[in-house]
Amino acid sequence: MKIACCLVLAACACAVATPSIRETRQSRPVSNRPGRFLSLPNPQKCANRPKQFFFRGHNYFYSGHVPTLANRKVDWLDGRNICREYCMDLVSMETQEENNMIFRLIQQNDVPYIWTSGRLCDFKGCEGRTDLEPKNIFGWFWSANREKIYPTNQTPAGFGYNPWSQTGHKKQRQPDNAEFDINGTSESCLSILNNVYNDGIAWHDVACYHEKPIVCEDSDELLQYVASTNPGLRL
Repeated sequence: MKIACCLVLAACACAVATPSIRETRQSRPVSNRPGRFLSLPNPQKCANRPKQFFFRGHNYFYSGHVPTLANRKVDWLDGRNICREYCMDLVSMETQEENNMIFRLIQQNDVPYIWTSGRLCDFKGCEGRTDLEPKNIFGWFWSANREKIYPTNQTPAGFGYNPWSQTGHKKQRQPDNAEFDINGTSESCLSILNNVYNDGIAWHDVACYHEKPIVCEDSDELLQYVASTNPGLRL
């Protein structure tokens, strides 16, 4: 069973762009704790997960509005793991409506930045994939649901604009992998920044070790797994 394969073993990260791409750890450590894996969901946390707002069948929460998480900033993998314990994952924005909803949350609460589930397929298993080249254009995907992100140099289908910023540290269109030129660290994770480069609220590629607040979104896969292994639990 696919869900069981992904969840019974914490080492099975299931962050894939297609079934042939699997990530069990970051291509570079995202903190001083290399070799970390994705967390299993906690059934009780799933049943009592924060449900701050609702959109098209999914519940969401912003960590800054949850008392136990309000003052925490975490790296990308820790962000995923916090969400996963609640049967959620970092937010993915596949539609303009959802993207605008998250942008409004950031604007209305003056949030400087958040992590999303966006990830560059630059880890083991992504080698030799001609459909992902060049990586900065075709190599991005939502790790929460393994859906490919539209080419970064094009306006996504259904969007009226390209959400990637037109500037950044190198004063060029995102993603620019700017930190690699500074210290050799790839900017492999997708963050939304709030006017950091006088560019409004926009998508940026950022090195995964940076610490930020998070927005979590229901994970159908994790909810189905917990429901199937905990009969009678109300989710």
